[in-house]
Formats: sequence, structure tokens, C-alpha cells
Amino acid sequence: MKVTQEVLPDSQVGLEIEVPADLSQKTYDQVLSKMMRTVNVPGFRKGKVPKQVFLQRVGVPQFKAAVLEELVQNAVDKAIAQEEIDAIGNYQLKTSFEELVGSYEPGQPITIQASVDVPPRVTLKQYKGLSVQAEEILPDPERVDATLSQYQNNLATLVPIEDRPAQSGDVAVIDFVGKVQNDSGEFEEFQGGSGTDFQVELEEGRFIPGFVEGIIGMALEESKDVEVPFPDDYSQTELAGKPAVFSITLKEIKEKELPELDDDFAQEISEFETIEALRTSLTERYEEEAAEKTKANKDAALIEALVEHLEAEIPNTLVQKEVDFLLTQTIMQLSRQGIDVNKMLTRELVDGMRQRTRPEAIDRLNRTLALGEVAKQEGIQIEEEALKEKIKEAMATVEDPSQIDPDRLKQVLTEELLQEKILLWLEENNTVELVPEGSLQAETAGEAEAEQVEAPDAEETEAAGTATIDVAATEASEDTEDEASEDAEEPAKKASKGKKSGKDS
Repeated sequence: MKVTQEVLPDSQVGLEIEVPADLSQKTYDQVLSKMMRTVNVPGFRKGKVPKQVFLQRVGVPQFKAAVLEELVQNAVDKAIAQEEIDAIGNYQLKTSFEELVGSYEPGQPITIQASVDVPPRVTLKQYKGLSVQAEEILPDPERVDATLSQYQNNLATLVPIEDRPAQSGDVAVIDFVGKVQNDSGEFEEFQGGSGTDFQVELEEGRFIPGFVEGIIGMALEESKDVEVPFPDDYSQTELAGKPAVFSITLKEIKEKELPELDDDFAQEISEFETIEALRTSLTERYEEEAAEKTKANKDAALIEALVEHLEAEIPNTLVQKEVDFLLTQTIMQLSRQGIDVNKMLTRELVDGMRQRTRPEAIDRLNRTLALGEVAKQEGIQIEEEALKEKIKEAMATVEDPSQIDPDRLKQVLTEELLQEKILLWLEENNTVELVPEGSLQAETAGEAEAEQVEAPDAEETEAAGTATIDVAATEASEDTEDEASEDAEEPAKKASKGKKSGKDS
């Protein structure tokens, strides 16, 4: 079979396939025999229908179409195998199918034009000697005290107060009726705007601005109207920006009695015996978190620099696969939030989500391809012993090992280890300058503002994290003690049977 190849854009290969007469006749005979054995024609036993009766019953154009579907698929498959093409996904027929049906004659040669997606064509012009900036995240020196203060607040004893007005820090029990101004200028009650025996902490930031402030200074059994506007960015759009008045009656005042920050307190809220040990643990955790965030910023800066030097043609098959993955993640997240996605997701909505997700999918693929190209050029691989140890650690966190797909777990951990190793190599072979936290964000915000002035209709795309890494570049595949254990369980969660949360490969 004669096959002529043509390099096409977007990592495609065009194929002109000259199907010989013998293959044309063979396919015709096979399809005819198969269909004649299965078609039901009144007056004839199945499989005993004469050819002419069969063709009259089915229709010659329809039968030719069935033959050509088989013939085209077989021809493309044979061409791909013959030419040793690393094809991804199904073929795209370039010749008009209707024209093929009209011109096809069994036993006569036929020429088919098709295209197939192939692995991305990748060129990474530079990946060594790069200079990038990344924000350094330093631990907040006040965070430990703030955390302990929150724990104190959670364990506070509420003591009734009768001899003074309400003050900041108290807990108040109130009845209230809220009214919002309508389009006619009148105030009317609104859904969710009233409450009885409602307990509220008198702290800034509770409810809409002005509500808590209006309660402070009130005496027991006092009633008053508090006039406050809803913020312009209020979550309920029908209330956003509208004036409101709340009729409030103060029924109880309770003062918080905080426990002492001593060893007994530490033992009650943690596994530590002393308050100093608890402080040390919190300090170390927040230092580790800051270091991890700094490392993530460095990694992101290096990957962004790589992508700037990347030239990649990505076939639509991989883009669609990545879009499907991202949509699946979004739908799973909505389901976990209790949303009935079957009722919410219409075809129009899904199509819109696909279109909006496509830029993010391409960004993720570019990051994956850039990292994969570094691994390929530098021969970066994962040692088998390191992988075995990682699998052992992940399995130690699993309650029911039977729920884990071992092959999937191996894939997930291989990708994670490979990415870690590539990023470590990049950090060692490039220059990363650490700058103060917020400095690059401010610079980016300024650039974005300038771009909006020049091009107010330009869309802003949020960069996604890195996806899975394929070295061969064929597929893209706050204050609790259990945070670390949740992170350790993540690879096992991804490998749970029936719960694929990563890309298929």
C-alpha cells in the first residue's frame, strides 16, 4: 500500500493512502458477508438472503458507506503501522466521505486523504543559565500568638454580664429584623434578614460593616435601629449596595473568660505536655509552611521561564484530553459541595466550560512539555529504590489497601518524584533571586492595569499548576495538627480504585 506523508501544523501528519484493488475487494466482501448474515428480510432465513435482495433492502449507497467506513479505518490503521507513525487518538478524514461513497467501486483502487495527531513537536531553546525572581515567604512572627489566641477563644467560658453595656469582644444574644430599601424607596423585610435569640460575637468583620458596631454600647433589653448599607460586592446581588435598617433588641451580654496559656491548656488542645513544646511545634510548622511556599514560588518562576523558551505544537487530541481532565476535576469538586451536577450541567453550560477551560489546558500542557523536555535532554530518571520507598510511605497512610490501584499509585508517585527531581536540577543549574513577599505581585498588578488601559477587552488567564510529566513528551498525563497527614495521603487518594483524580495515561 503506497502511503505519502505530509507534515502538518499542530503536530499532525497528513496521509495520502492509495488503497490497492485487492484490499478494496476484500473489505467489500467481508462487510457484505457480515451484514448478510445479520440482516432480517421477510420470507428469507437469516443468512440466506440473496445478494441482490439484500442490496435492495439495505440500499446500495448505505451499503457502500458501511464498506467505506471499514475500508478507511483499515487503510489508516495499516498506513500508521506500515509507516511506524506514533499516532495519538483517532484519524481525521480529509477527503469528503460523500465523494468517496459516490466514486467507490469494489475491486477498484481508491485514494484516501487523512490526518493523524502525533506527539507534540517540542523545542526548548534554553533551560540552563536562566535568571528568575521569586517571592520569599517569611513566617509571620505573630502567627503563633494568633493561633494560641484563637484556641483560647474557642475554649472560652461565657459569663453573663448585667452591669455594663455591650463592648467589643463580648458575645451578644439579640433579636433583629432587617429591612432593605426597595426600588420605590420604601424599606421592606427580606428573606434571611431576621433572627430570634441570635448569638453574635462582637468582633470587627462579623456580618456587614456597621452591624456589630451598632450593637456595641447597647444596654440589656435596649432596642435600637441600626442603619447600614449592604456592601457593593455583597454575595447576594439583589441586596448589594442597597441601604438597610436593622431593628435590634439586646437580650443578653456574655463576656469571654479565657483560659490561661499554661501547660494544662497545652495538654487540653494538643498532644504536648507543655506550652513551650506547643509553641515550638507551631513555630516549626509555620517555618516549614513558609519554606514550602517559597519553594513553590521558585518552582513556578523556573517553569514560567522555561515556557517562555518553549516552542511546542500540541495536537488537539491532547488539548481535549486535558480539557476533559480539568472539567472532571471541577465537576467532582461541585459534587463534593453537595451540588446536583446532573441538574445543573446543561450541554450549553458544558460547552461554555470547555471553551473557557481550553487556555488553562494549553498552559498546563506547555508546563508539562517543558519539564519533560528537560528530563529528556538531561536523562533525568527515577531510581527504582526511591520509587519503592515512596510507595511504601504512601501505603502506610492507607486504612484499606484493597481500595488502592497499585498501578495508578505507581504512576502518580513516579510523576511526583520525577517532577521533584527535574525542579531540583533546574534550581541547581539556574539562578533564582529571592525578593520580598508581594513585590512581584504588585509589579504584575501594575502591568495588568497598564494592559487593560491599552486593551480593555483582553482576557486575563489564570496560570495553572504543573500537570503530569511524560519524559517522552507523548502525553500530558490552617492550624490543625493533621495537615501534614492529609498531604501524605494525597497520592493514595489519587490512586483509589474508581476515584481517578489525575489524568489517564
